[in-house]
Amino acid sequence: MAASSKLMMMEAERRFPVRIRVGVPPEGLGARLDQMRAWLDGNCGADGWALTPSGMRDVRNDAMSIYFIDPTLASAFVARWCAGYKVEAAEGVFRVCVDEPMLRVGAGLHGTAWSGSRLRSYSLMIANEPRYVVRG
Repeated sequence: MAASSKLMMMEAERRFPVRIRVGVPPEGLGARLDQMRAWLDGNCGADGWALTPSGMRDVRNDAMSIYFIDPTLASAFVARWCAGYKVEAAEGVFRVCVDEPMLRVGAGLHGTAWSGSRLRSYSLMIANEPRYVVRG
């Protein structure tokens, strides 16, 4: 590991109390890493996280460490980006999922109980009711 990598790791460990380790597949993360960084910036802020190399067993670039200020954000990251229905760490490292999460499908447009034809029907019922006149 280069001296600058060790310095980055020491600085991150000093600033951030929460660390997760994520395994990097042999083919790398590719565009997924850019998506992860965009997610981290959007959810943690540019100064709320750090990413450093975290090699295991003398193998370079097989894992990375992501440091967070808040454990809730670390948990959200794991839920969003790590593989499996039940997130498990294998050899102390989370695995990155290969597919995108399903997009939320919003409810279709709908009317209220008093809109549209129901409202017209109710208006006609009231208009056609017999009126009682009190004579005094």
